[in-house]
Amino acid sequence: MTSTQRVSVLLGTQDLTVEDRPVPAVDPGDVLVRVAAVGVCGSDVHYYRHGRIGDFVVEEPLVLGHELSGTITAVGEGVDPSRVGERVAIEPQRPCHRCAQCLAGRYNLCPNMRFYATPPVDGAFAEFVTIESEFAHTLPDSVSFEAGALLEPLSVGIAAVRKAGIVPGSSVLIAGAGPIGIICAQAARAFGASRIVISDLVPERRERALSFGATETVDPTVTDVTSDIAPVDAFIDASGAPRAVSDGIKAVGPAGAAVLVGLGNSEMTLPVEHIQNLEVTVTGIFRYTNTWPVAIELVASGQVDLDSLVTGRFGLDDVREALESDTDPESLKSVVYPGGAPR
Repeated sequence: MTSTQRVSVLLGTQDLTVEDRPVPAVDPGDVLVRVAAVGVCGSDVHYYRHGRIGDFVVEEPLVLGHELSGTITAVGEGVDPSRVGERVAIEPQRPCHRCAQCLAGRYNLCPNMRFYATPPVDGAFAEFVTIESEFAHTLPDSVSFEAGALLEPLSVGIAAVRKAGIVPGSSVLIAGAGPIGIICAQAARAFGASRIVISDLVPERRERALSFGATETVDPTVTDVTSDIAPVDAFIDASGAPRAVSDGIKAVGPAGAAVLVGLGNSEMTLPVEHIQNLEVTVTGIFRYTNTWPVAIELVASGQVDLDSLVTGRFGLDDVREALESDTDPESLKSVVYPGGAPR
């Protein structure tokens, strides 16, 4: 096996290069994965364009990418060697397993977390990565590498609909018909929601949402979701827009839930009277815990379609184009192939 690999590196705002780096050593309990596919996330784009997300600041060269799948090529001490050759989807985080949050089962909130592509931890726009073996989830042959990579954003959707309390017969309003909004719609449908309303400013995105689980769509410049639609059991924000968050919460009926997923302003004005008088639960999600088994089953069973989300495919030398593809309203999900884009 080669001792070096090619890696796409963010040197600074909108400054990318491709470097040769050593293939990472495999520590005890880890596996080495040859990366097959990496989805481009909004957070990758944010780091590329702005160099930071809140308190996470790019202060030194950083490898982006945290939605990935691949093949195990080597294992560390204590890992079953029969796993070599296994197709896997990667849960891109390293909690400490010892703190109060980890021991309570909330490892996503581990204060010692090392998460792919979150400064200063490198991500997966590379030919090889390592991860703890339990976070390399076996992919059935029926699930493609592309879908395997997109199990990560699907995990965000699963975490959101769990927090929203979606059960069979639920109604939900989702603000934003980008990748996360579309995935949340599919997750909500899989969890049994019978009414899924998606709000978005872009006509093409609204139209596309109808083929990915939405039962109806609204243009927020035309339809006032606070008065023109029937109240919903849950609201999921996948836009980060302050007006969408405030109006979405107002659209929630008594004892409902509002879940904030989108990256938006660090502070917003919320409709506190509505929240109090209707006992609306407002919460956020920060990544996920124990979602990959469910995500794999939803895709393998055909309840969620991730392959059809892919609208752009790029090689490692074309990461800039992949990161900038979101400016095209027809683009939904771009995927980078560190070993070369398939033909």
